[in-house]
Amino acid sequence: MNKKILMTPGPTNVPERVLKAMAYPVMHHRTDEYSALFGEFSERLKYVFQTRNDVMTFPAAGTGGLEAAVINLFSPGEKIIAVSIGVFGDRFASIAQQFGVDVEKIDIPWGSGADIDAIRKAVRDEHTSILVTHNETSTGAYNDIREIGKLAKEKGLLFVVDAVSSLGGLELKMDEWGVDVVISASQKALMSPPGLTFISLGEKAWDRAAMSTIPKYYWDIKKARDYMKKEKPQNPYTPAVSLIAATNESLKMIQEEGIENVIERHSNLAEKFRIEVEKMGLRLFVQNGYRSDVVTSIDVGDGAARLKREMEELHGIVISGGQGDLKGRIVRIGHMGCVDEKMIDMTVNAMQDCMNRMQGA
Repeated sequence: MNKKILMTPGPTNVPERVLKAMAYPVMHHRTDEYSALFGEFSERLKYVFQTRNDVMTFPAAGTGGLEAAVINLFSPGEKIIAVSIGVFGDRFASIAQQFGVDVEKIDIPWGSGADIDAIRKAVRDEHTSILVTHNETSTGAYNDIREIGKLAKEKGLLFVVDAVSSLGGLELKMDEWGVDVVISASQKALMSPPGLTFISLGEKAWDRAAMSTIPKYYWDIKKARDYMKKEKPQNPYTPAVSLIAATNESLKMIQEEGIENVIERHSNLAEKFRIEVEKMGLRLFVQNGYRSDVVTSIDVGDGAARLKREMEELHGIVISGGQGDLKGRIVRIGHMGCVDEKMIDMTVNAMQDCMNRMQGA
């Protein structure tokens, strides 16, 4: 099978170092060897989350992490706010509703980020928490977590952030910005294979978790933290040992580059890509000021499906189509994780070739 370049919003390209780490012989999880690995891995996660708080790890997609956050933090009937700027904001709200949480959803027009004043107007005294997606991969827009966090603190709201596709690609300082809960996953900007989700809680969130009445067993974060606190760190149940070994290597690479440099690299590559897209005469879907540095959406109208297909078939570059109401209208190009200038240039050249073919058809 020919190797393809993944320029999607996830899964993303995985470095050779990470793949080799995943190929090591499987170790038993109830051994000193694994405890040493898991302890090291958990400390590396703190670096990327930019927190002193514990970061719990579960074998799951990012959606599992969102569900874990909901069932550990809330109770049926509790009134919360969910800000949605696309498919994944809708998903976070829907998960909470499935467990009987009373969700007031603020729907922001797709292609934009949340307006602080709109959130402020929606907050009432009975609201306890606010759910926000940092980076919305369905549109290529992002929310200003730092500013929303200030509002959450002012209003006394528990601030819960879906950073599944943003952590390691967009600036996010959990402790400094006062974010109470951050959820992420392995297969996006953390440039590892799919299969791990991470959740970190601050002190305020742990207090709230103690009051949650939603039943939980496998997703019990208190149990997960207790096992992490053992003299030899462990997981309550069988962990995804090989994925943890792989992601530990990717986190090591991020530390070697430096998180600030990683964020700057993403910003520079995103700007380079957007400039080249506009040179082709194509329209960026997201409004200026809300454009994400980890994924770009391009409005190509009726040609979206063909462009996506020919990019893969003719050039071996995999991109994504639109979701929901944007299906068949936009293409989404991810530039997160293991991406460099050469990959951006290859993607731009391939797009130009495919657009020329389409316009000449």
